[in-house]
Amino acid sequence: MLLQLTVFCGIALLAGGAQAAKPVLLVFGDSLSAGYGIAANQAWPVRLESLLSEKGKPYTVVNASVSGETTDGGLTRFPQALKIHKPRLVIIELGANDGLRGLPVAKARSNLGAMIAAAQKTGARVHLVGMQMPPNYGPDYTRDFAAMYPALAKQYRAGLTPFLLAPVINRPDWFQPDQLHPVADAQPAIAAMIARDLAPLL
Repeated sequence: MLLQLTVFCGIALLAGGAQAAKPVLLVFGDSLSAGYGIAANQAWPVRLESLLSEKGKPYTVVNASVSGETTDGGLTRFPQALKIHKPRLVIIELGANDGLRGLPVAKARSNLGAMIAAAQKTGARVHLVGMQMPPNYGPDYTRDFAAMYPALAKQYRAGLTPFLLAPVINRPDWFQPDQLHPVADAQPAIAAMIARDLAPLL
């Protein structure tokens, strides 16, 4: 009986250790990742954790996204997030609020580059998720803004999803009344795209 109990306790400790060793995937974004207007457990990062587990790539997904975040704000709080969560993989989805405010693309690019470099310095792999601006911001601004993400991915050898809203942009019914934030029904499609694009890093 004592031997059986010892063996059982040993197995339990091993299982607990394996669970504790599950790597962290940090999602660091704005309202589009925070789940603005929907329940927190419906946001695409939560769906992503399930998809990765189904693919045999289990991660603990920590969603540190904040609605309204700019790249300036993100850069300020990013070091602490890295220190707390010690992620093995980081998804950075920022820049939309910079664009909507017409802030300089060069500044956003500098901020994003600094975040990518900081994450890579800790040994984490980085996946960058891009956005696009509507044409009313002018052809030069929209072109430079969209080009920022692939340029950064190439410079830092990071993963890339060029446009977060690509799976939903042609589905008006998948947007909330503000026409900016996807509804809950759209989140699985976004998560599936991210999971597909993450494959090379996994």
